Amino acid sequence: MRLRIGKLDLFMAKQFGLLFVGTFFICQFVLMMQFLWRYVDELIGKGLSVDVLAQFFWYMSLMLVPQAFPLAILLSSLITFGNLGESSELTAIKAAGISLLQASRSLITIVFIIACCSFYFQNVIGPDANKSFAHLLLSMKQKSPELEIPEGVFYDGIPGSNVYVQRKDVGTGMLYGVMIYRMNSGYEDAAIILADSGRLQSTAEKKHLLLTLYSGEWFENMQSQDMAGSASVPYRRETFMTKRMVLDFDGDFNMADVTGIANDARSKSIKQIYHDLDSIVEFNDSVGHAYYQEVTHLQSYGMSLTKDDSLRAVREVAAGKVNIDSVFARQSDEKKLETVKSALATVRMRAVDIEMKGMYTNRLNRNYRSHRMEAIGKFTLALSCIIFFFIGAPLGAIIRKGGLGVPVIISVLVFIIYFIFENSGMKMARDGIWTVWFGKWISTMVLAPVAVFFTYKANKDSTVFNIDLYVGIVRTALGLRDKRNIYKKEVIIEDPDYARDAESLNVISEEIEEYSHTHNLLKAPNPIKVFFREGDDRRIRDINEELERVIEDLSNTRDRVILNELNNYPLIATHAHTRPFRRKALNIITGLVIPLGVFFYLRMWRFRLRLLGDLRTIKRTNEAVTKRIEEMSGKDKK
Repeated sequence: MRLRIGKLDLFMAKQFGLLFVGTFFICQFVLMMQFLWRYVDELIGKGLSVDVLAQFFWYMSLMLVPQAFPLAILLSSLITFGNLGESSELTAIKAAGISLLQASRSLITIVFIIACCSFYFQNVIGPDANKSFAHLLLSMKQKSPELEIPEGVFYDGIPGSNVYVQRKDVGTGMLYGVMIYRMNSGYEDAAIILADSGRLQSTAEKKHLLLTLYSGEWFENMQSQDMAGSASVPYRRETFMTKRMVLDFDGDFNMADVTGIANDARSKSIKQIYHDLDSIVEFNDSVGHAYYQEVTHLQSYGMSLTKDDSLRAVREVAAGKVNIDSVFARQSDEKKLETVKSALATVRMRAVDIEMKGMYTNRLNRNYRSHRMEAIGKFTLALSCIIFFFIGAPLGAIIRKGGLGVPVIISVLVFIIYFIFENSGMKMARDGIWTVWFGKWISTMVLAPVAVFFTYKANKDSTVFNIDLYVGIVRTALGLRDKRNIYKKEVIIEDPDYARDAESLNVISEEIEEYSHTHNLLKAPNPIKVFFREGDDRRIRDINEELERVIEDLSNTRDRVILNELNNYPLIATHAHTRPFRRKALNIITGLVIPLGVFFYLRMWRFRLRLLGDLRTIKRTNEAVTKRIEEMSGKDKK
């Protein structure tokens, strides 16, 4: 089958292409400014050179290209079809027998190409740019590490250590509530340092960090060391008033180690992610199995059962042959205090050990979920380009408003909805509350049906977005109405039959008088009759039909007085004062839904009171019109 490219395809591609290029750079700039605010602290006051800043903005722009594609497609498609609809070009296209989808086939092809480019950026260019950006950002953070430690968050900018600071004084540089995890020799030889306060300073040559701690304790795991002769002491504990530590650290600007950055899921392609997932799962399972073995064997926490005496003592306690409380009571006060301190230290060490293991396992699980999320996200973000086009193009064709006014507002609203679902799903999936596939696909599952609905309605020329239609529905629900607007006609073919019209108005006034006596409109209506019984006010309908006939005939008059009086006649709602709807089933459903029934009941009562006022106005206007007709008849006789 030969592909034929017509003039319409070229015209649509030109209209969309120029707008897409412009809106892409606008969206890219907006996203870069929003992204820049997150890292403004890393740029100010660090003494960075121009080439380093240029690299920062270059890598950031490459990372944000896939995110700018969907927003640019949405905005450009809205403006393109809005301009075509506003200039009636879209109407001419449809008049030629070309549907909206046929006219958009060249744009659909372009959007599919853009979606493929988005996936290519995420899978090939994005990982390298993300790796280089994180590499550069880490080095920029390490420019002045003593200023980087945040409050209430574990900081891992110092190699081999995690630092937690409860509060810090920026003026004096003092850190309060310090907790440090050092893992220089691996996780099994971790050291835990607690201090009331401390100070972290860079040395003059910027090659080391001087850490001064005050009033604290040092716990160090000794499991992997040779504990011969001291098997009952699984860790080393040290209490200090002042302690200084020198940490190896190069504070000058250089490229930091990229080992940790390379393991980030955002720095990997699809092939690398699925290749590493098997290793991640195997490693996570081995860690969980090792922790389970440690829990089932208490000797790994310091209960050595190698000696016969210790083994026999533990068995006797487990069998209930020995009362620990009585043994503790026979000890001296010094021995009791020493025992309590030792038990308290053991409990603290166990609690910290469990907390560390819990943090470590959560970190492993989060790493697994982040890899799966990143793999799915490369497809969903590319697919969002297609979805946003099938939202923007139909909306532009329906609303028919070009320029940067209405399209920008709609684009922002749609993107906010997408952003809320995307970020909420990502956070839920990352924290393990939702499954990964559901968290990453929720934004697509929400917007894809919307795109299909808009495309179907626009292709069928539906009035679903006709503002006048919804305004009319709201006005009807609230009981709002227009006023008559009768003007003098330039050409009158036949004059009114004044005598007949005056007689009809007198009859209408008599019928209104009789109706007012027989129907008490001030009385509250019966809810049972309103919602659950058939009923209609045929008398008011007949009166209104006759009145409209008279008004239509008198509108051919040349007399200005009569024309002004005709505009005083109200537009009567002949049905709203009896029941909410004409269909019995709708009335029953409304009556059963109490909040909805109360609203329509009060609305109907309001219509009854308004009808009473309308009848009085009609009677008064009838008198004025008939009086004017009599005056005109008297002049004609003279």
